[in-house]
Amino acid sequence: MKARTSEAAGPRPAAGTFRDRCRRWTALPAAVALTAVGLPVAWAPPAAADVGQCTFPAKPYEGRPWSLKRVLLEELWKNTRGEGVRVAVIDTGVDDDHPQLKEAVDAGSGRRFLKDPEKDEYGNAPEPLAKNGTDDLVGHGTKVAGIIAARPADDTGFVGIAPEATIIPIQQNDAEGRGTSKTLAAAIDYAVGADADVINISQDTAGAVEPDPSLKEAVDRALAKGVVVVASAGNDGQGGNVKETYPASYEGVIAVASSDRNNERAPFSQSGDFVDVAAPGVDMISTVPGGGHCADNGTSFSAPYVAGVAALLVAEHPDWEPRHIAAQIMQTAERSVPGHDRHVGWGVVDPVRALTEDDRRIDEPVAREGLDKGEPPTPAKLHLGETTRERNERLGTYAVIGGGVLVSVIAGGSLVHRDWRRRRAAG
Repeated sequence: MKARTSEAAGPRPAAGTFRDRCRRWTALPAAVALTAVGLPVAWAPPAAADVGQCTFPAKPYEGRPWSLKRVLLEELWKNTRGEGVRVAVIDTGVDDDHPQLKEAVDAGSGRRFLKDPEKDEYGNAPEPLAKNGTDDLVGHGTKVAGIIAARPADDTGFVGIAPEATIIPIQQNDAEGRGTSKTLAAAIDYAVGADADVINISQDTAGAVEPDPSLKEAVDRALAKGVVVVASAGNDGQGGNVKETYPASYEGVIAVASSDRNNERAPFSQSGDFVDVAAPGVDMISTVPGGGHCADNGTSFSAPYVAGVAALLVAEHPDWEPRHIAAQIMQTAERSVPGHDRHVGWGVVDPVRALTEDDRRIDEPVAREGLDKGEPPTPAKLHLGETTRERNERLGTYAVIGGGVLVSVIAGGSLVHRDWRRRRAAG
């Protein structure tokens, strides 16, 4: 879906402080258009339904979001919180001034792949964007980064899945859709060079058109270097639409759909055989530029949930390859069918199971694992009547008891007869 302009009347204000610029952009949808060379490809990171409902900076979310309440966090973090793992967020930038992201973002490793426009549609010349990807005028990338690695804070129950992982901010797209498949490929290559262990790409094609081959080549290079690649499946699933999206459809990429509070596919979530796993994607609380939190919907926010779990697994098992990380996440997911389905893949990610049922690495998920290897149980025989042995044992018991009773009767009768004779003789 292509970016729509704001419906608000009147000219926009001139560029000012960073917070002013944030407020300017919050009225725009976070959908962006990414055009491949020679082929128009629409890209839609978040769900458009909640666009405009969040202005930032925002107030802190005081409680614990539902997507985290379902996880025993202390059990999840028993062995690691992701320290030392580097996660590249290729998105609209990441605000490193947010209190929960200050210590998480490695600004020195960040990079911007967007050119500053000379003027916007209202004739305003915006301030130059930071070259290290730490400006986020849309808020999308900051939300994604928070779900992965936001640090704990006293004023909120929100925290990242891997709260000691490091974020590499890479600004590659914006609300105007100025990213392309080639800039995304370049961003992936840059992330690998910046020593990323995990790459999160919360972008997807809205049309069933495969992008420029350079994108797949970049993904393949990242996987060959041992980098885990996670991508959103897309938000065009309303009405049962089924189509492949990219880069989620590429072999080796963990394609993430959205689930709701009932562990069912969210209505907007893209379906297809390429979907590997699902994760919470409805009413997702996360960090926004300038401070505070907002809620949003979309597979864009399901992907970083899985990327956070991947970061924990990388920290726990640094020798595992991307396929092992992916297989572990899929095998331990919660599902209602034995194997894979096109709605939620192998199921809804279970972070605790992924980190605790990891005594051995697996190459690929297996349906009904373990049930085919053992001998089937032998049912106990149901006796409708008494067996011959049981009847003989019962009769033998009766004979012994009856014999004992007879001996007692005879002995007692003898004593009575003897006493009677003695009394008679005496009389």
